[in-house]
Amino acid sequence: MADAGTEPTLNAAAAGETDARRHHDPAVRGFASDNYAGAHPEVLAALALANGGHQTAYGEDAYTAHLQDVVRGHFGPAAETFPVFNGTGSNVVALQSMADRWGGVICAESAHINTDEGGAPERVGALKLLTVPTPDGKLTPELVDRQAFGFDDEHRAMPQVVSVTQSTEYGTLYTPDEIRALCEHAHGHGMAVHLDGARIANAAASLAVPVREFTTDAGVDVVSFGGTKNGMVFGEAVVVLNPGAARAVKRLRKLSLQLPSKMRFVSVQLEALLAGDLWLRGARHGNAMARRLAEGVGAVDGVEILYPVQANGVFARLPHEVAVRLQKQFRFYFWDEARSEVRWMCSFDTTEDDVDSFVRALAEEMARETGA
Repeated sequence: MADAGTEPTLNAAAAGETDARRHHDPAVRGFASDNYAGAHPEVLAALALANGGHQTAYGEDAYTAHLQDVVRGHFGPAAETFPVFNGTGSNVVALQSMADRWGGVICAESAHINTDEGGAPERVGALKLLTVPTPDGKLTPELVDRQAFGFDDEHRAMPQVVSVTQSTEYGTLYTPDEIRALCEHAHGHGMAVHLDGARIANAAASLAVPVREFTTDAGVDVVSFGGTKNGMVFGEAVVVLNPGAARAVKRLRKLSLQLPSKMRFVSVQLEALLAGDLWLRGARHGNAMARRLAEGVGAVDGVEILYPVQANGVFARLPHEVAVRLQKQFRFYFWDEARSEVRWMCSFDTTEDDVDSFVRALAEEMARETGA
């Protein structure tokens, strides 16, 4: 019987069993989503560091306490960080804290909260989404005004929050001045501003400015900070920049099933990203691979790049049958299958060989399609 406090170890047989439990081929690569990538080795090392011994549960641990200071170093001294399990949860908790039960959230029609969260902001958060079509995924003050009305109309959900995504669902970026103009406009109407930052690291890396320049300093009130797409195993955070714009985040986090009991394992991953430059290193690499991919596929006749490649995503149009055949070699998604539009995402672990192999395969399939 092991002595109390003895750390568990794997013997040779157990190690062999662990290898046998691998059910995937690590050599398989794709461009479907940065969520497909594994965890960054430095994040895994941080998880191991936080393991062992006992720490107080539900956020009263040393790692979550230290994370507060780390995040304040990026967003300013008023920032308060609330780790959660996932991005949808982060958005739902954040938006609930910013709006009343009769409130509405103005967002782009393409916003993740509208298209990819299963109705959670409306069904779980009890919020009405007031959507606006946009040509590039970006809101402007003029577009916001299409829904910013009826504040005193009891028959209409009251616009209380403007939600923007940085980088957007189309891989485009807001400049700090564009976000500042949106915040000033929203605040002028008495509305708060939420930023969905699932890929905020990619935006910061591309803009090459401190993250607070397009968040805190621009007037953003609450940020959903993403980590899973940038090398974490799981976890995101609600970061409140303006305490006056968010209420009862702790209670809403619990109510929305987003309170991790062993919170230290979310917090230490965020710390691993943000305490140094890991979050930017991974994002810069993903962005660079997306640019390489865009240059390669853009040189193939018959492939049209749809939006500026400003982060780690490439959106393109190509013949439908070519895309279908190519999907058998590399995983990726149709963005709008009826229009034969696809999305290719790069991540912190995408390699130049991955990109070049994909470009060659695409060129071969296009040549097969055209008979060239």
